[in-house]
Amino acid sequence: MNSRPAPEAREAYKHFVPLTTRWMDNDAYGHLNNVVYYSLFDTAVNQMLINGGVLDIHAGPVIGLVVETHCNYFASLAFPQAVDAGIRVAHLGQSSVRYEIGLFGAGEPLCAARGHFVHVYVDRLTRRPVPLPANFQALLEGLRP
Repeated sequence: MNSRPAPEAREAYKHFVPLTTRWMDNDAYGHLNNVVYYSLFDTAVNQMLINGGVLDIHAGPVIGLVVETHCNYFASLAFPQAVDAGIRVAHLGQSSVRYEIGLFGAGEPLCAARGHFVHVYVDRLTRRPVPLPANFQALLEGLRP
């Protein structure tokens, strides 16, 4: 059994968000710095939630806090390359979600990087976990494999 992580195909993901890279994202080696991948993960998920009408980042009563992250890298991405972020929901709990994200160079069949992060959804004011609202759950159910 091979436990080494491997790139996944686009078909492994339920939803895609197009992203752009920026000049400042490249590092001294001419590719996206590793921390940029995490920023792209976060951007893709939050863009999907905002576009889905379930997240109001300025005034919504529920916000997501990242409690875990991970990334495996398989190929380089670089500015000015366009990126497609594939998203799926691997686990949907009462107040937490494990998002899995694959970053694809535009038109590429396999992801250049894949990773996950876990959001715990909390009350904006108390920062205590709260059950996901029904509209949130409905959107996320559609992203499960």
